[in-house]
Amino acid sequence: METNKHIQFLAIGDMVTDAFIELKDAVVHCNINNTDCELCVKFGAKVPYESVTEIRAVGNSANAACAAARLGLISGLVSATGDDRFGEEARDTLKNEKVVTNFIYKDTRYPTNYHYVLRYGAERTILIKHAPFKYALPTSDTEVDWLYFSSIGEHALDFHHEVVNWFTNRPNTKLAFQPGTFQIKVGTEVLKDIYAKTEIFFCNKEEAQIILKSEEKDIKKLAKNMHTLGPKKVVITDGPNGLTASDGTSIYSLPMYPDIKDPVDRTGAGDATSSTIVAMLALGIEFKDALLYGPINSMSVVQYIGAQAGLLSREKIEEYLHNAPESYKIS
Repeated sequence: METNKHIQFLAIGDMVTDAFIELKDAVVHCNINNTDCELCVKFGAKVPYESVTEIRAVGNSANAACAAARLGLISGLVSATGDDRFGEEARDTLKNEKVVTNFIYKDTRYPTNYHYVLRYGAERTILIKHAPFKYALPTSDTEVDWLYFSSIGEHALDFHHEVVNWFTNRPNTKLAFQPGTFQIKVGTEVLKDIYAKTEIFFCNKEEAQIILKSEEKDIKKLAKNMHTLGPKKVVITDGPNGLTASDGTSIYSLPMYPDIKDPVDRTGAGDATSSTIVAMLALGIEFKDALLYGPINSMSVVQYIGAQAGLLSREKIEEYLHNAPESYKIS
C-alpha cells in the first residue's frame, strides 16, 4: 500500500510539543456566573509546581491526524518542524501512530514549536508561540479524500489562498475547517474563499458569536447563520451542553457522552469531537450517525493528560455506543 499516493484524511496545521506543568499553588477567580475565569498565581513569587509532562506531536491538526489513524484511516499531516530533537521526536511519535509523515517539512531557520500548558485541576492555560514555518501541499499524484484544516499561525495568511487554489483540480476532495485563534481573529471576509469551500465546519458557541459578530445566544440560530458563510454542514459545541449540528435542512442536538469518571485534562476534547466526526464521514457513515462518535472520543480523551493518549479505535467507540445511556441520542 503506497500511503503517500492515497490519503483518506490529511490534516494541515501547526504542530507543537506541549509541556504540561501541574501547578500546586494557584487560585481561580470567576465572575458571578462562574464564567470568564482567570488563573492566578502570586506575582513576583517562586511558585511551586507538582510535575512536568512533555507530550510530543500535538496541536489541533496533529491531534486530528492521530484520531483518524486510530479509527482506521490512512491519515497524514501537513506541517513543519525545526531541525532539532523535538522535531525528530514528533516525527517518531506520529510514525508510531501510523500517521503518514511525508508532508512534514524540516525548517532549519526556526526551532520546533514548544508550548507551556499550565494545569490546575482539569482546566489549563496555554502559553503559545508559533514559528513562521512554510507549508507545502501534496502534489497532484497524491489523491486526498478529506482535507482537515485547523490552527495555523498568522504568518501563513497567504497559505489559505494556496489551499483554495489547490482544490481547483480536486473536485472529489472535501474540506473540513476547524479555525484556530488567528483564523477566527482575521475575520470571515479575508478567509471567505475558505469558508465558501468548506464541506463541514466546527467551532464552539463563543467562537461562533465572534465569527458571526453576533450576540445571538440561541445555538441553533448560530448554526443556521453559519451556513451563510458557505459551509454545507456546521457543528457547534457548547461544553457541558453538548453539540448542535446542521446540514442546511435539519438541526440536530446531541448531549455530552457521560464522563466515566472525573476528567483529568480537557486539552484536545474539541479536536477529538470534530476529527472523529470527519473521520466517520470519510468512512462512509451518514452525517447524523457520525455525530454520535465524536463526543465519545472526547469523553475518553479528557481522562488522560494530553490530547492523544485517550483516542479510541472505531471498535471501542462502537462498544460505548452500544452501551450508551438512554439519554445519549440525537434530537
